[in-house]
Amino acid sequence: MRKIDLNNFRVATNETVRDINSRIMLNLVRKHQPVSRADLMRYSGLQRSTVSAITERLLSERWLRMGAVGDLPRGRKPTFLHLNSDRAGIIGVDIQPVTTMLAVATMDPQILAQESIPTGNDPDEFVARLSRRILDLIRAYPKTSYEGVGVSLPGRIDALSRRVTFAPNLGWSELDLKTPLERATGLLVELENAANACALAELWSGRHGEDVRNLVTVTVSDGIGVGMIMNGQLIRGSTGVSGEFGHVTLAADGPQCRCGNRGCWEVLASNAAAVRYYAHATSVRKGEVGSKSDMATVPFTDILRLVERSDPRACKALNQMAHHLGRGISMLVTGLAPDVLVVVGEVTRAWDKVGPIVAEAVQQHLFTHAATRILPADSEAQPRLRGSIALVLQKHFSAPSIA
Repeated sequence: MRKIDLNNFRVATNETVRDINSRIMLNLVRKHQPVSRADLMRYSGLQRSTVSAITERLLSERWLRMGAVGDLPRGRKPTFLHLNSDRAGIIGVDIQPVTTMLAVATMDPQILAQESIPTGNDPDEFVARLSRRILDLIRAYPKTSYEGVGVSLPGRIDALSRRVTFAPNLGWSELDLKTPLERATGLLVELENAANACALAELWSGRHGEDVRNLVTVTVSDGIGVGMIMNGQLIRGSTGVSGEFGHVTLAADGPQCRCGNRGCWEVLASNAAAVRYYAHATSVRKGEVGSKSDMATVPFTDILRLVERSDPRACKALNQMAHHLGRGISMLVTGLAPDVLVVVGEVTRAWDKVGPIVAEAVQQHLFTHAATRILPADSEAQPRLRGSIALVLQKHFSAPSIA
């Protein structure tokens, strides 16, 4: 049950009802296209006149387009409806510590083009460069209009100011990313934590079933982020910073984390942790002291390649990472009991080895009867980038807030 906030509410009007029904129609077309008006009546339970009025308005506003005409033995032949992918474009931006991905997508959403730019250390310089590349993409792929820019990043955004308040893996704090991007592009900018964006992407994909309403994503890169959808609602907390489980301490005497604490989950189970484990094993094998200056770091992607070749030190490092990843996931399953938990990141490339270790660690630490499915994300689907696109899409396809 969602309690009505009596200090901040809007009463339902005829326009509210029309807006809800329109979004229902858009989602039904999105799910079943190509679809006829008769099919929409059957799926929605609305009267013929209501469906006709809504679809005509959506056609006139170019949200929908007419497709082929069906063939029936008698009666009026149905005209099938589709989402209009030419109506507007969306710019998706996935910011990561080293590289930022940009994409142009349609309302379907289909990705038309994508490219990457270096993220860099200077946030002001980065925002200026990102703005220029967004404008270049818009010129290269002209649409009738662009609905907005969705930005996902490994950090937390204040719910009121929409400023980046906490992004230790980027080295940013108290950064206004939204205002300069909107000023430079002339488009509305939606900012979201990468794990939250991935959760939205997984929910919108429908690959876990329409009845899944409790879903958690764990993004694993140089840090660890958690996105939570509970009862169909994205959980952000009162200030927008909920979900920082990556900075929950699992080992009080563990390594120093970039957030300032010791033994955080992400310092034990991230890509950077696996790199550290491998570097330590390599230096010890050579009989070196094992200090940071002695350790030659190897990129995480190279460790995954070494695991494919059954390199014992790489396998041991990945196994350590997987064990700690499972320990943290057991915390989420115990505390939240989601229907599905999805792991996002390069580590999923080795899920045949990582998955069983994660499952064993979860079972060792789980004392509830939660039946959570723990799955790897489809890396080919680019969940972070598609999550940034979903930030803009949800303005038109999610249920409107009336209270």
